[in-house]
Amino acid sequence: MLHLSRLTSLALAIAIVIGAPLAQAAEKTAPATPAAVLPAKTNAAAKPPLPLDELRTFAEVMDRVKAAYVEPVDDKTLLENAIKGMLSNLDPHSAYLGPEDFQELQESTSGEFGGLGIEVGVEDGFVKVVSPIDDTPASKAGIEAGDLIVKINGTPTQGQNMQEAVDKMRGKIGEKITLTLVRDGGTPFDVTLARATIQVKSVKAQMLENGYGYIRITQFQVKTGDEVGKALAKFRKDNGKKMSGLILDLRNNPGGVLQSAVQVADHFLTKGLIVYTKGRIANSELRFSADPADASEGVPLVVLINGGSASASEIVAGALQDQKRGILMGTDTFGKGSVQTVLPLNNDRALKITTALYYTPNGRSIQAQGINPDIVVRRAKVTNEADGENYKEADLLGHLGNGNGGADKPTVKSGAAAKARPQDDDFQLSQALSLLKGLSITRGN
Repeated sequence: MLHLSRLTSLALAIAIVIGAPLAQAAEKTAPATPAAVLPAKTNAAAKPPLPLDELRTFAEVMDRVKAAYVEPVDDKTLLENAIKGMLSNLDPHSAYLGPEDFQELQESTSGEFGGLGIEVGVEDGFVKVVSPIDDTPASKAGIEAGDLIVKINGTPTQGQNMQEAVDKMRGKIGEKITLTLVRDGGTPFDVTLARATIQVKSVKAQMLENGYGYIRITQFQVKTGDEVGKALAKFRKDNGKKMSGLILDLRNNPGGVLQSAVQVADHFLTKGLIVYTKGRIANSELRFSADPADASEGVPLVVLINGGSASASEIVAGALQDQKRGILMGTDTFGKGSVQTVLPLNNDRALKITTALYYTPNGRSIQAQGINPDIVVRRAKVTNEADGENYKEADLLGHLGNGNGGADKPTVKSGAAAKARPQDDDFQLSQALSLLKGLSITRGN
C-alpha cells in the first residue's frame, strides 16, 4: 500500500487522492472525503517558453476590467477568480482551494465536518444529489439520491457551478436552510434542514442472521481499512466459527482515500493486483497488490453497488470482480475513474487537479463507463403480507405420529411482531442474503 505504515497525518503523508465523484454540500471543498498531499516535482529544463502573447492578453483584460467594470474590483479578487476559472474548466474534479477550503479538506480526513451531509454534482445545469450521507440532516429529512436541487433558500441553482451551490449550502451550525427539490420529474417541494456538525462513521457492521455478516461503507476515510479489519475480526469472534457469507455494501458510497480502498480490497484478497494508476508524471503511475493475509478467511462474498457507488468504491468493486473474489449485485456504478492530487501552495492554499486514471487488475478503465454488476438487481419496494389461516397435519385431531420419533410441528400462532431487520425492507440486500444462503447450501457449508 502506498502509505506503507498508516496514513495518520495529512501534513506528513505523501499520498494520492481518489476524490468522490462530486463535491459535498456539507463541505466547501470539492472532494467528498479526506485527501492527502502529493508534492509536485518540477523539471526546470523541461519547461516550455512562456506564452507571451496570451499573457499580454490576460494583462490587458485584467486592466480593462479594473478600469471599466461597474464596481471597483481589486487585483486579488481578479487573480483568484482567474485561477478558479483556469482549474474549473479542466474537468469537474479539479479546483482551486483557498485557505478555508484547504483547511476544511484536511479536517474532513477525520470524518468530521460541518454542513448538511449531501454529496452533490451538476447535471444538465442543475445541482443533483448523488447520495445523502447516513445519519445526517439530509438523510433524516428524506432527501434521496437523484433529487434535483432547483433552489437554495429561494435562489435558483440553474447555471451555477458546483462550488457556488456548495458554498450556499454551507453555513453556521444550527442555522436553517431551505432546499427546493424535484424528484423523478414531479412537482417541486421544499425541505428545510438545520446545518449540523457531520460526524461520518464510515463503517457499519452487524450480523443479519446467524453466520451471515453485513458491512456497509459510507465513505473511504483514512481509517476505513482499519475499521473493516476490526469488523471482520469481531465477526470471527462473535460467530465462533467461519461465517457462511458476507455482504459488503458500497451503494451510494461516493469514494474517498485511495489507500483505504486498497486496504479494504486487501482484506478480501490474498494475491494479485488491486489497482494501478497511469498519468503523465512518473510519480502518478503506481501499482497496488494484495498481501497474503486474508482477514475475511475466504468467506463467500456479495458486493452491493449502484449508481451512487463511485471512485474508491469502484476500485474495490472492480478488484473483487476481476479477481473473482465476490459477486457484484445491484446496478451500474457512477463511472469516476480519475485520480485527484492535492498540491499545497503558499499562504495555506492548494490546487486539486486530476493527475491520473486508475485501472482495475484486468486493465479496465472505469472513467465515464462504470462497473457493471454480475447480477442486476434494481431497487424495489418490499411489502410484507400476513400469513393466512393455514392448518397442518399436526393440527388435525387424531393424526398419526411421526414414525421416526420426531416431535409434532403444529401451526405456530403469530405473536408479537418480529424485530425489524435491515433486509426486511431492502430488496437488494435481501436478494444478496438469499444468494449467499443458496451458495452455502450448494457448497455444503
